[in-house]
Amino acid sequence: MDFELSADQLALRDAARELLAGYASPTQVRAVVDAGGGFDPKLWAAMVEQGWTAIALPESCGGLGLGFVEVAVLLEQVGAHVAPAPVLQQIVALTMLADAAPEWVEPLVRGASIATIAWSPVRAEPTGEGWVLAGRTEPAVYAPSADVAVVRSEDAVFAVDLRAGGRPAAEPAMDRTREVGWLVFDGTPAVRLGGVDALERFCDLGATAYSAELLGLASRSLELAVAYAKDREQFGRPIGSFQAVKHRCADMLVDVEGMRSSAYWAAWCVAADDPDRSIAASTAKTWCSDAARRVTASALQVHGGIGFTWESDVHLFLKRSQLDERAFGDAVFHRARLASMLRARVEAGESVI
Repeated sequence: MDFELSADQLALRDAARELLAGYASPTQVRAVVDAGGGFDPKLWAAMVEQGWTAIALPESCGGLGLGFVEVAVLLEQVGAHVAPAPVLQQIVALTMLADAAPEWVEPLVRGASIATIAWSPVRAEPTGEGWVLAGRTEPAVYAPSADVAVVRSEDAVFAVDLRAGGRPAAEPAMDRTREVGWLVFDGTPAVRLGGVDALERFCDLGATAYSAELLGLASRSLELAVAYAKDREQFGRPIGSFQAVKHRCADMLVDVEGMRSSAYWAAWCVAADDPDRSIAASTAKTWCSDAARRVTASALQVHGGIGFTWESDVHLFLKRSQLDERAFGDAVFHRARLASMLRARVEAGESVI
């Protein structure tokens, strides 16, 4: 079995890296932050032009007909550049909306509309004409600019049109490369996208997407730490020659490679609709959430005092990872989800290996 990316996937990775280097360099990301956050329209237009929003959609829906492994390839690079654009949210939302709310597909594919997604549940009640929602979600990334939100109740997934005054105000956030806002519903009309099966799929898609972005964040943090350890000198020697720094960087590499294995396993399972899809997604989110925290914290330690300054790039990755690790369930949530799924298999006499 070949566990390497294909030639086409490698070409996609290189093209994504080149595009983001041109539109989401550290200087450009900082310019977006200084302008108040949100997202960069030029970067977003370039992503849309390349078809990133439609990469996972079938060709019959106007998509590129690729799979979630290709999505993971893109999102790893998005994380590695802390790119200020809602491409992750757009891809997940489009995948959920394609069948049940096709009227949203065309404007979302061409980037004319923006989508946001949230995992924390709200209350849903049926009415004579459909469904209404009540409650408040977790802070949703790009909610202040979104036209549609994909959210969940305890047993279903819904789409909410935010254009009629439903967009929230942007809230202060530690990660200033993106805007966040609370989605608050009070008898808000919604379209039901599906029940328990759709809910499980929504969780798997979101967890896998954020795992891929966390992989990119951690991988780039490791690169920054190693480069700094080679250049920074103390006592006439590069700090990378000291055993304590070597060990810390080695531990970071182990974490990153574990993240890579679990994230791409989950992406493959989602793409193939494998029976282990949910197990793979929760495994990836558990590992990537915990490992990204360790890697970004270690990168900060390797940089020493300069890592805490605004002039350093390393804090940008640490701040984004701390929101991503909680998005679509933190490690605690996904450990509990894994335990529930594996226990059901054991009780049914099935193998869990």
